[in-house]
Order: sequence, then structure tokens, then C-alpha cells
Amino acid sequence: MSSSSRLRHSAKSVGNLMRMVGSSCTCPAHSGRHGATHHVHSPGCATSHTRHASAATPRPEYAFEMATSTVRVGTGATREIGMDLANLRAKRVMVFTDPNIAKLAPLKTVVESLERSNVAHSVFKDVRVEPSDSSFQMAIDAARRYNPDAIVAVGGGSTMDTAKAANLYTVFRDAELLDFVNAPLGKGRAVDRPLLPLIAVPTTAGTGSECTGSAIFDLKAKGAKTGIADRALKPLLGIIDPLNTRTMPQQVRLASGLDVLCHAIESYTAIPYYQRGPAPANPLLRPAYQGSNPISDIWSARALRMVARALPQSVASADNLQAHEDMTLAAAYAGIGFGNGGVHLMHGCSYGISGLNKKYFHPEYPQDHPLCPHGISVAVTSPAVAEFTGSLFPERHLEIAEVLGADITNAKREDAGAILADALRAFLHRLGVPDGISAFGYGSSDIDALVESILPQHRVLKLSPRQVGAEQIAAILERSLKNY
Repeated sequence: MSSSSRLRHSAKSVGNLMRMVGSSCTCPAHSGRHGATHHVHSPGCATSHTRHASAATPRPEYAFEMATSTVRVGTGATREIGMDLANLRAKRVMVFTDPNIAKLAPLKTVVESLERSNVAHSVFKDVRVEPSDSSFQMAIDAARRYNPDAIVAVGGGSTMDTAKAANLYTVFRDAELLDFVNAPLGKGRAVDRPLLPLIAVPTTAGTGSECTGSAIFDLKAKGAKTGIADRALKPLLGIIDPLNTRTMPQQVRLASGLDVLCHAIESYTAIPYYQRGPAPANPLLRPAYQGSNPISDIWSARALRMVARALPQSVASADNLQAHEDMTLAAAYAGIGFGNGGVHLMHGCSYGISGLNKKYFHPEYPQDHPLCPHGISVAVTSPAVAEFTGSLFPERHLEIAEVLGADITNAKREDAGAILADALRAFLHRLGVPDGISAFGYGSSDIDALVESILPQHRVLKLSPRQVGAEQIAAILERSLKNY
């Protein structure tokens, strides 16, 4: 079956996608599990035969886990949240939101529902869009003072991530912020006991944070974005209510939707889970971002098809309610995919681009501090990343290119990266995405600083299908100065 047939015929897609991860390797870690699709080992591959030769070498990763929040999908479902918290016997609920959402219907609906169910609550309205270490700490301090027994997040990824951090450090009251932050910027401590119930009510269609155990923020002292990633952080329940996304400005629809696009692409092209490295000594240490696997592939591929169709429609019209609803589902699908499979170079580069931004202000976003929206900062390097990674898993790169509108009828495997890069440039240009990182004020003289900020992002860089170092990242950034 051709790649186009795999992506067009949903009745057959599940079986085909589960075979796509396959390997012709006959070693015990691979044989008989993923079908016969040939896999080319990348340099340093943890599953190369020479690595199997030594009995002293730790066993390569052989398992993957799927973890996601319970989700409730339905127009008007937000009105049930008070009953949910009453069912949990919550007595002190802390609600997190940002100053803009605090004025809008989604928060009002949540508060009214809590009041109807006689659930005591306090509202924290000072979440920072694109949170920083100081804004995280402010939310953590407020939560520790209030001492809630359940937490609600009403907003976009910034709010949900802030609520996750507040939840974590309320339970671990003596911990410092960097204790749980991903190494090497933090100590990477594992979460070894249950957190408070967290219900997430997304008001954007992008981050998928209602399904994941990740919380991202700017670490100002290092000039880089980083975060906390642990399955324990994932919400107990995500309420996906299309009514809550109808207030999104056009640029928020664009930026959050681009995040969905890149989540789907990166998790679908990430290194397979069995190549990530040695299996952990304890399953508690198995990372949330594990590499592509037969289950996350299904969610990522479906999200890609949905966003390719619905995002242009959503950006074009605030009144296209079907497109907006489709984007809320695509965000959750991609969240399940990347929340377990992971992301790699597009996100890794974005953390430096947004973290070092000193002068760019994006329209229709808060203007009180320089801000490059996360989805925008991720998307601008996507063409150059596709060119770089296309030699690994070229079939997948071609599938993605076809979904984005490319004709791959006579495409050669060796051209997969370039074909996908061109398809991405055309897609981004039609949407009016800023023209590369130069649009944010960066030039060639800034590449070294950007690379220094990006290199510590081990959690995501190690999932790249091709190994990267300073030289490769610098080349990707140079290629991303202008895209059109």
C-alpha cells in the first residue's frame, strides 16, 4: 500500500502505522515486534549489534508506556466541573488563570459551577503568558499559602503548565524550583508520590497540555526555556469544551495551531523508543518522552491530518466553529502523541529562540513584555529541521509532505527532507507566519548565543532521528534566518 493510501484510508491506518516503526534487525530487542519495515541505524544507535556484544552493557530499552489524562469532550462540558470536584470531595480548590481569561466566559463558567456545587475556592489570576521561573514561583508561593486539596487550570498552555508546577511544589513543600527541572539545567528529581487532583480546562487549541505531564517555563538566569516532565504532572481530567476556544484572537489561533502541527511532526519522526538508550533500572525513571512508538504514532498521524485541513480554516475565519472544534481535538490527539513519544529539534530550537528574545512583541498577545509565542518559535525552524532529519525515516517525511499538499508520486527517498521542507515553507507562508528567526531580530551574529541556549535541552535533542551538536544546530538556525 502506498503512503498516500495509508493516510487516506482510516480503516487500514492503525495496522499500517503500527508497522511503520519496524526494524529488520533480528536482535532480541527488535525481532518479531514491528514487522519488516527496514530501519537504518543512526550513529550511536543504542540498538546497534556491537552494543549487544558486551554482556556488561545495560539492556537496551525494550518497553514503552502510554500515559494520558482522562478527557471529556463536549460543548458545554465545563459546566460539570463543580460536580467533578464535589465528587472528589474537594474542600479547598485553587483555580489558576491569566488576567485576560479572568475577564471572559470560560472562567465565569467554572466559578459558577463551583458555586452551584458549594465547592470553596480561590482564584489566582496572575499567570504569565509564556511563564518564567519567577512567575512559576509566584504561583507556587500562592498555592502553598492557600494549601488546596485540588487544582483547576482555566487557560492556555501557560496556565496549565503553571498549575502543574503549583501542584507539584505544593505537595513537595520543601523542594526548590530546580529540584524537579529537567537536567542538566535542573536536578531532574523523579516525582515519587501522588499529586493533588488537577482538572485542566483549555481555552486554546494547541499545547495539548491537558493531556501531558510537561510544564515549560523561561529560566531567565540561563536565557533558555526548560521545564519539568513527569507523568505524575498530567491532569486527572481535561475538559475539552469548544465553547472555551471561541474567544481566541486570530494570532492565538495561529500560534497554538502551529504548536499542534509541530507536535505531530516531531513525535512521528522522533527516534524509536527502543533506540533511546538503555532501559531504566527502575520503571519510575522511564522518561515521559520515550521516542516514537506504535501507539503514539496513531495519535500523531491523525492529528497531522486534522491540523493540515483545519488550521488554515480556523485562522481564516473566527466564525468557522467546525474548524475550531476540530483544532481542539487535534491538539488533544497530538498531546497524547507527543506526551508519550516526545518532540525533538523544532521544539529544542524554539526554547532558545523564545528564551533569548529581548525585543520582539507578537500582535494580539500581551504587550507588557517581549514575547515570541511558543508555536511561532517552534514553526520557524521546521523547514530547516525537516531538511536535516529527512535522511532518517524518509518514508515518514514524505507522508507528512503529502498531507501538507506536496505531490510525492515520483519522489525519491533521498529528497524526502527537501520535499517536506518546501511543503512546510508553503504552508507557513500561506498562514502568514513571520519569515524566519530574523523576523524576531536575530542575525548571524546571534547564532552562537542561540546554540549555547539550545544545547542543554537534552530531554528533546536526544530524540532527534539524527544526532546533533553545536555545528548542526548552528546550521539549522542559519537556514532558518529566512524561510521564504
